[in-house]
Amino acid sequence: MRSLFQNADAPFLTRDQAKSLTDRVLGMAKADETRLTLNTGWSGNTRFAGAEITTSGGITDTSLTVTSTVGKRRASATTNVLDDASLRRTVDLAERLARLSPEDPELMPELGPQRYLTVNAYVDATAALTPEARSEAVKKAVDAARDAGRATGDMFVAGFLEANAGATCLATSRGLFAYHPSTDVSLGVTARTPDATGSGWSQGAARNWTLLDPAALGRRAAEKAVASRNPVAMEPGMHTAVLEAAGVAQLVPSVAGALNARNADEGRSGFSKPGGGTKVGEKIVDARVTLFSDPADPDLLAQPFDADGFPLARRVWIENGVLKQLAYTRFWAQKQGKEATGGGGGGGGGFGGTPGGLKFPGGSQSLDQLIAGCQRGVLVTHFFYTNVLDARSGLMTGLTRDGTFLVEGGKIVRAVKNFRWNEAPLIMLNKIEEIGRSERTRVGQVMPPMRVKDFNFASLSDAV
Repeated sequence: MRSLFQNADAPFLTRDQAKSLTDRVLGMAKADETRLTLNTGWSGNTRFAGAEITTSGGITDTSLTVTSTVGKRRASATTNVLDDASLRRTVDLAERLARLSPEDPELMPELGPQRYLTVNAYVDATAALTPEARSEAVKKAVDAARDAGRATGDMFVAGFLEANAGATCLATSRGLFAYHPSTDVSLGVTARTPDATGSGWSQGAARNWTLLDPAALGRRAAEKAVASRNPVAMEPGMHTAVLEAAGVAQLVPSVAGALNARNADEGRSGFSKPGGGTKVGEKIVDARVTLFSDPADPDLLAQPFDADGFPLARRVWIENGVLKQLAYTRFWAQKQGKEATGGGGGGGGGFGGTPGGLKFPGGSQSLDQLIAGCQRGVLVTHFFYTNVLDARSGLMTGLTRDGTFLVEGGKIVRAVKNFRWNEAPLIMLNKIEEIGRSERTRVGQVMPPMRVKDFNFASLSDAV
């Protein structure tokens, strides 16, 4: 495989190399239609715990998935061994599996040539994040955390740093060719106080490594840990909640994930109307809520095509509280006479990781200002172990974690024990008091902190 690269240090196949490889494989195909999905790239990670590095690793790999269509039958096979003999075996396997597969009445033909948005999501600084550079970043985070928690004793600091550089490539027997290089990096830090009663967490993620500040992340995690020591029990119930952006990011994307037109049309969604039809055009949440996807947005820089090679464009899903559109696969769009939006193959039309990214433009207030405006409530750092309880309503459950505090008179007064909560994000978005300034919460995702009333903190949890 290494001979496919331009030089021994190249982390992944270039556009020309990917085109050469996919052309070669398509030339081996005998099925009615063939789609190739090529994932090529490098990943480096550093794990640390007890204030020292425990593991450090790197992977360079190129894998090819061959999807063959024979009539209305389709199947796939994957390999990362790229000599001609292995490629021919993979093509043959995909085609044999396709002939054995049941017919799919909703199968759509493969796409031909497409035009895509130009998205520059590749940053050299991230691709050049060597093990030495990662260890230096970890040292900055650990040193800052231990310094911030020095008054409590020997702070336990742990976390994970991962950087990725690579490209996704699609090619079909109908002439489609798509190639998108990108980088991303994330650093999460958890700090625990020596008495095991305080825990804090922070995380940063970006396309560009230089946008992250490891020392600031370590410091914030330790400050949260120190402040959350010796929590007291607070009565569960419906309380005002000040949710940091990380907490909002664990709830609101599920709303986008439910924007499935087929589910709504068939009455299986929170966007379905009783008796038939959908809620498109209706006000469904607070008028300050707008959700959109846009691969070219500078804060998102997402892949401009989906798994089928369908072009992704700016899509406003909710605007000023009004449901503007739903997500249509090519099949369901054709059946309903609508415009396809992209977002994956099959009959789902769901978002998964939200193709095109997801952005929730916020307001102008800082988190401190949201706290200052809270007369009595609970400040939540983030959530843990979130799960969906009811798909139709979107009801979710989970635990607060790594810093939960009582707010009174606009000030944080003490740490409180963690809660289990039950809340439907779509309902929560109708209970907003204030929305803060948006920030990048994950790569391809921007969310604001919020203050919401009557958040359902259902029961106590003794977990730190």
